[in-house]
Amino acid sequence: MNQEKSVSRYAWLIVGLLVPVALLNYLDRQMIAAMKSSVMNDVTGFSNEKAWGQMLGQFKWVYAFLSPVGGYIADRFGRKFTICGSLFAWSAITFVTGHVTMYDGLLWTRTLMGVSEAFYIPAALALIMDYHTGNTRSRATGLHQMGIYCGVILGGFTGYVADAPALGWRWMFNVTGLVGIIYAPVLLMVLRDVTKQISASDVEKKTRVVTAVCELLSNKSFILLVFYFTLPALAGWVVRDWMPAILQKSFNISQGKAGVSATLYWQAAAILSAFFGGWLADRWMHQSDRGRIYVSAIGMALIIPALFGVGNAPNLHSLSLAIASLVLFGVGWGFFDGNNMPILSQIVRPKLRATGYGIMNLVSISFGGFADVGFGALRDRNVALNTIFGVFAGIALLSVVVVLLIKPAHNLQAE
Repeated sequence: MNQEKSVSRYAWLIVGLLVPVALLNYLDRQMIAAMKSSVMNDVTGFSNEKAWGQMLGQFKWVYAFLSPVGGYIADRFGRKFTICGSLFAWSAITFVTGHVTMYDGLLWTRTLMGVSEAFYIPAALALIMDYHTGNTRSRATGLHQMGIYCGVILGGFTGYVADAPALGWRWMFNVTGLVGIIYAPVLLMVLRDVTKQISASDVEKKTRVVTAVCELLSNKSFILLVFYFTLPALAGWVVRDWMPAILQKSFNISQGKAGVSATLYWQAAAILSAFFGGWLADRWMHQSDRGRIYVSAIGMALIIPALFGVGNAPNLHSLSLAIASLVLFGVGWGFFDGNNMPILSQIVRPKLRATGYGIMNLVSISFGGFADVGFGALRDRNVALNTIFGVFAGIALLSVVVVLLIKPAHNLQAE
């Protein structure tokens, strides 16, 4: 009994240790969007909005391509070193980003950022699943995702840092890079992998990349989850990457106010939603093994009207409508985001979870990169925002149908 309590305490400690890493992971991504005007004015070589979208897309494509690799390495060689190595590498690259002067240099650092960050999320979520084997999975994942949302919120405030003459956008990159470089060795000393007895067949499967990929791709529920994970991400990445610039231009507000308005409210809503959605999903699992699927579907249903509101707010000259719609989007996103890895754990065996999540990232973020580039090109052509976000809303509706088709594998419930 005492041993069970000790494991349980460390299981929650794992989440607590990883929350700051998740925060840095998304702070380092988000702050460049909030400081867009300062970066474009200071770095030589930007020609148009499409060039900015190309830079954002480049990060995502590299990140996406290497996510399955990072997931497989975490499954094959362990979560601990994968997580800590990723944190140290992306933090060092963040620091270097604060010193670039040309567009090509910025493109290279964002590319390398994609390489280094690709290894973190699959390994971190798989480690959390390793320790949270019962009815705490959605809550544990939700708490970890709160770190991501807090990182996006802090990233939104960096527009004010960029506007401050004594600080500037380069200062922000230098500071966040140093924080991660310092935290990585500390995390390495405290973090530890779960040691489990595994069968000879599991060892054999673990060593073969082709076997792992074929097993995942032959799983119909996994394919459905990949689609479900991908479709809403088209809108999600555009909201994260472009919303500060959209609000700044549409409502003629400062870079700082736009950054905060575009991130604070919906990410704060996502934090509360992730906590409540995790609790609700874990409780619902007592009545049905589809409890997490139902909670995620409810969240996706809330995203549909939110996207219509975001797209029409500029035409109605209503910043309040834009913020209210973003809050609703955040509520839906918290329900969705906090349950993806727990749902994955219901349909694939433990030794394939990081690899599976990596494949999900590969597909989702690849299309997110195309969404960034496409959105920039559409804005250059003056395509109406309500048209673009109306399409996103239709995609979210399709996503509700997709997630409800997923069927949990009952023999994995106890793992």
